[in-house]
Amino acid sequence: MNLLKNTKSAALHASLIHLLISALVISVIAGFIFFLWFPYPYFELSGGGKLFLILIIVDVICGPILTLVIFNPKKSKKELTLDLSFIAFIQCVALSYGIYILSQARPVYIAFETDRFRVVSEAEIYKKQMKPGVNNLHSLSWIGPKIIGIRAPVDGNEVLQSLELSLNGIDPSMRPDWWQPYEKSKLNVLKIAHDLDLLKNKQKNNINLIDDAIKKTKINEKNIKWLPVTSGYTREWVALIRVDTAEIIAFIPIDGF
Repeated sequence: MNLLKNTKSAALHASLIHLLISALVISVIAGFIFFLWFPYPYFELSGGGKLFLILIIVDVICGPILTLVIFNPKKSKKELTLDLSFIAFIQCVALSYGIYILSQARPVYIAFETDRFRVVSEAEIYKKQMKPGVNNLHSLSWIGPKIIGIRAPVDGNEVLQSLELSLNGIDPSMRPDWWQPYEKSKLNVLKIAHDLDLLKNKQKNNINLIDDAIKKTKINEKNIKWLPVTSGYTREWVALIRVDTAEIIAFIPIDGF
C-alpha cells in the first residue's frame, strides 16, 4: 500500500513540475501572441482568445496528465527519459501546430470596405494576387494589423470579376490587388461614417458603454463618428473615428448593423 502511495505521490510531483514548466512556456508565448499578433481588441475580433484557449488545453493540460499516467519511479532512468522525451516531443509538435494556426488567424489589416471596416487575417488573403516584391502593402505585418483602404473597380469587367470573387467568399478586403494606402480612402470614410446619435439610438441599452468609450478618447463627441467593424469571426463591433483625421480611435463591442 505504501509503495503504491509513494508511486502515486512521485507521479503527481512529476506532473506538477511538468505543469509549471508548461505554464511558464505558454505564458511567454502568450505575451508574444497577444501583444504582437493580437493586440486588443483583435484577439476578440479575430477569435484569437478561443484559439489560444484550445492551445492551453491541449498543450498545458494534456502534457502533465500524460506524465501523471506514465511516470513510475520504479522504471529505469533510460525508460523514464524515453517516456518523458516522447511526451515533450508530442507537446512541441502540438505547440508548433497551435502557433502556426494562430499565425494564420492573426489580423494583418483592418480595411475600409464600402461601408465598414473589416479585419483581414493572414489565412483569408487571396494569395494568388500577392506581390510582396512590387507592393509594400503585400508584405504582411507580424506586429499587429495596419489600417488600409480598398480601391474602387476600374471598369465593368472588374465589377463582374469582383462579384464572382465575392460569391466565392473572397471579399474586396481579401484581395491584395484592391488594397491601397488608407490616405486614399479617408474622404470616403468620413463621407460614409455615421454620427454618434445614430449609434446611441440603435443601442439604447449600451449608452453607458458608448459614453465610456468616448470619454476614454478625450475627444469631444462632435469630433467623433463611427462605422461597423466585421471579421470572419464576428460582426458585433464598431469603430469610433476621429473626424479631422479619419483615424480609428476606439473600438466598442456592440452591433453596428
